[in-house]
Amino acid sequence: MRDLDLTSLRLFVAVCETRNIARAAERQHIVASAVSKRLAQLEATVGAPLFERRRRGVVPTPAGEILLEHARGMLAGADRVARDMAAYGRGVKGLVRMLATVSTIAELLPDDIARFLQAPAHREIRVDIEEALSRDLVRSIREGVATLGVCWDAADLEGLQTRTYRHDRLAIIAPPAHPLARQAECRFEETLACEHVGLPASTAVHSMLARAAAIAGRPLHYRAVVSTFDASLRCVRAGLGIAVVPREVAEPIAQTVGVRVVPLADPWAHRRIVICFRDEDSLSPAARMLVEHLEAASRAAPPPAAAAAPVRRRQR
Repeated sequence: MRDLDLTSLRLFVAVCETRNIARAAERQHIVASAVSKRLAQLEATVGAPLFERRRRGVVPTPAGEILLEHARGMLAGADRVARDMAAYGRGVKGLVRMLATVSTIAELLPDDIARFLQAPAHREIRVDIEEALSRDLVRSIREGVATLGVCWDAADLEGLQTRTYRHDRLAIIAPPAHPLARQAECRFEETLACEHVGLPASTAVHSMLARAAAIAGRPLHYRAVVSTFDASLRCVRAGLGIAVVPREVAEPIAQTVGVRVVPLADPWAHRRIVICFRDEDSLSPAARMLVEHLEAASRAAPPPAAAAAPVRRRQR
């Protein structure tokens, strides 16, 4: 099979997304006949039909669906190359691409990266950070899409090297009048009688809570499923249920939002956040310096036991 050219792949993706050659041509600022010619050449190159022509447009064939998945990855990689080369043209001497889970971005990671970039020795380094689910993050690190990942060590990190970054602790957030809000801490099993506000099923927290509920032999009832911790806080404030979030995310804004934070007493609620990568010896100097900086931030943080100690409230 001959090499695939990026222009044809971009037109192919545009047709898949619009399901119409004329609309795809308009989006790409090219005439429809040129798009049709490119698609015919692409089908000849891969040796399989890529579209089924229908009365209202076109739809990808099974072969087209497979090519679409690969094409998006190839185009994303080409775009990253273009951005990286442009950065070097502007004077950047080192670039680190990092993936991180939503909880790590919501906690201290952005501040730690900002301090790293503010150091005079790092002024010519650029760090690109993107949010990702744990499973996608790990796969991307293995495939070399990104250099570093930051996630909960409950993820499947087999084959990757890791360094400890920070520790956090899961807690429930509840309206002030909720029965659990009066406790200094609680076990997760106690929350199973309540309706929950949860994160999507693809997140590591959701999987851990489902496992804990199964071990307890009781169902976990979700009244709402949201994609961010901020949305969780708003739903809890509105009285839709309680939510399990990192204490480090909730405590700084709990009083402002009007919710109570109750740490979970379960051992698995104490989490270790790690930096992961394929091979330390193959890291660029910029990536290695960033790993060392984040490790130093971990050493400067309070020890896990101290960080996990609950704030005792006077019982009424």
